[in-house]
Amino acid sequence: MNTKPYAESCDRNREPILAELQRHLGDARHVLEIGSGTGQHTVHFAAAMPWLRWQASDHPDYLPGIGLWLQDAALPNTPPAIALQAVTGEMPGLQPLPLLPQAGDTSGFDAVFTANTLHIMGWDNVQALFAGLPALMAPQALFIAYGPFNYGGGFTSDSNRNFDGWLKARDPRSGIRDFEAVDALAHAQGLMLREDVTMPANNRLLIWQRMPG
Repeated sequence: MNTKPYAESCDRNREPILAELQRHLGDARHVLEIGSGTGQHTVHFAAAMPWLRWQASDHPDYLPGIGLWLQDAALPNTPPAIALQAVTGEMPGLQPLPLLPQAGDTSGFDAVFTANTLHIMGWDNVQALFAGLPALMAPQALFIAYGPFNYGGGFTSDSNRNFDGWLKARDPRSGIRDFEAVDALAHAQGLMLREDVTMPANNRLLIWQRMPG
C-alpha cells in the first residue's frame, strides 16, 4: 500500500496562506500551482475554494505522491497533476507547456501559485521560472509566491540565516533569494508587484499582477 507523502510545514502554513489566497482569488477560475510537492496544499486549497479549478504540477518524480492526495480527496476541481519544470539553456522557461484554459478571447491561467520553491531551486532555474510565466498567464493574471526572502541583502531573522546555511550545505545552488532580485525578474516579464504580505515564521507572500501589453 502506497503511503502519501507528508510535509509538516504544509500543515503549519496552509491556513495563513489560504486566508490570503481567498482574499485575492475570489474572481479567479483557473489556478496553476508550480512545485506542488506532496500535494497537501493542492487538496486543502481546492477544497476551500471550490469555484477554482486547481491544477497541480511538479517534476515527474513527485506526480505519483500528489496523485495519492488527489485520489483520497476526490475533489471535482483538481484534475490530475501534470509534469512541469523550469528548464534552463538557450530558451529558458517552463516546460512542457500545459494546455491553457480558455476564457473568451484570451487563454491562460487566472493565477499561478508557488510555495517554498524559489529557495530550493538554483538561481538559473528561478530565472527560467519567471521567463516561462507570460506563456502561462492570462492578461492581468496574478503570480503568487510564498516563502522566505531577504531584503536589502540581509536576512530578516536569525532563523532565516540558519535556514539559508542549511540549504547551502545541502545544495550550494539553493538559498533564500533577495526580494529585489526576484522583483526585478518579475518586472522584466511584465509583472508588477501588488502586495508584499508578512506571514508567520518569517515568511512572505508576494503577489504580482501581469500588466496589459
